Amino acid sequence: MPLSVWKSDEPDFRRRLSELVGKLSLERGLQAAGAAAQEPPQQAVRRIIADVRERGDEALIEHTERLDGCKLTPADLRVTPEEIDAATRQCPAELLEAMGLAAERIRAFQEAILLRDPPALTAGGRTLGLRHRPVDSAGIYVPGGAAPLASTVLMAVVPARVAGVGRIAVTTPPQRDGSVSPDRLAAARIAGADEVYRIGGAQAIAALAFGTETVAPVDFIAGPGNIYTTLAKKEVFGQVGIEMLPGPSEVVILADGSASPSYVAADLIAQAEHNPGSAILLTDSEELAAETLRAIEEQLGGLPRADVAQACLEAYGAVIVASSLDEAIKLTNELAPEHLEIMACDAAGVAERVRHAGAIFVGQWSPVAVGDYVAGPSHVLPTSRTARFSSGLTANDFLKRSSLISYEARALSEDAESVERLAEAEGLSGHARSVRIRLKDGGKERQ
Repeated sequence: MPLSVWKSDEPDFRRRLSELVGKLSLERGLQAAGAAAQEPPQQAVRRIIADVRERGDEALIEHTERLDGCKLTPADLRVTPEEIDAATRQCPAELLEAMGLAAERIRAFQEAILLRDPPALTAGGRTLGLRHRPVDSAGIYVPGGAAPLASTVLMAVVPARVAGVGRIAVTTPPQRDGSVSPDRLAAARIAGADEVYRIGGAQAIAALAFGTETVAPVDFIAGPGNIYTTLAKKEVFGQVGIEMLPGPSEVVILADGSASPSYVAADLIAQAEHNPGSAILLTDSEELAAETLRAIEEQLGGLPRADVAQACLEAYGAVIVASSLDEAIKLTNELAPEHLEIMACDAAGVAERVRHAGAIFVGQWSPVAVGDYVAGPSHVLPTSRTARFSSGLTANDFLKRSSLISYEARALSEDAESVERLAEAEGLSGHARSVRIRLKDGGKERQ
């Protein structure tokens, strides 16, 4: 049986749930990576970043050969427009059409939610407001690996484009022969990326943050990656902005007895294809739990990546039977999942009671797969319970806010006494003087 069944009233339930959640945490990822490597991951990442800062392209090339088995020259680091053209021609027309549809949907959604400058607040000689402006440049990291995610190119580049970012650079790991999958390159063209580089890992993040002879530095970095990429983003934060520190993917399916066991099983298996990735069913129905397990057994048999999915379900999955739907909702909020599917009689009503989730898929016709590809909101989402305090990537992450404050002389005169008292109380006499000096002439405007 690929999934274990737990009941929320069992004595060791809390311990088991905590252990399951912890398996995919950043801390556990560090432990696993450290056990498999000769050097602690954080130390390795810091060393790579320092090396790229010091030696630029030369360091990029050496680390790419050592880690990806790909030997490059400085001229090879950037993928040429001609290569992107050729890659686009290699893609089947049906795939290009699907990516075009996805890009259109993402663009429409991001344009609809893009923050605009609010009306200024004007009263008593004071004009106050907010101004939104995009960062000048952004770097988008796109993973390679067993399942290179061309969709991630669309989900991160299009929001940056909608925000008005002036320069968008994509970095993605190459194959041993130096190639990048045609679908990733075609997606970069469709999404509107300005540059694509065949570099991955911590060295790519270092290049984006600090620049090299070939890669110009950026102001903001977004995109998922492995533990080394995530640690690198954490290290360079402050030099650049980052959107989040995403980890392995996860889904919670919150369902009552009205849900289809075959739909639930299919969605748990789909999540498990990511391996590692967490797939949890939370239900108040023992019957649904049992039928879902049978459906998983049946569906795994015809899946090309069945061995991968089964191993993932065994390691990171669970079916949890709660005492009530209310308790299942409470547990959902505790888990704060990246993806939450709700299959219940009153799915919309249940969704209103969810406080923490990266993306919420409401109703039986809304599998996570539509969000992964064509629905519109970005699939770059918070994981490892960080949905408690963070949100999925949007065009607004590429915007900065500036406060606008404009005083007339009469307004400064009215506020001067309060400013001076506060400044003097803090021992900042110069602050007080900067107001007082303007009032010496009676607050008259200077020509």
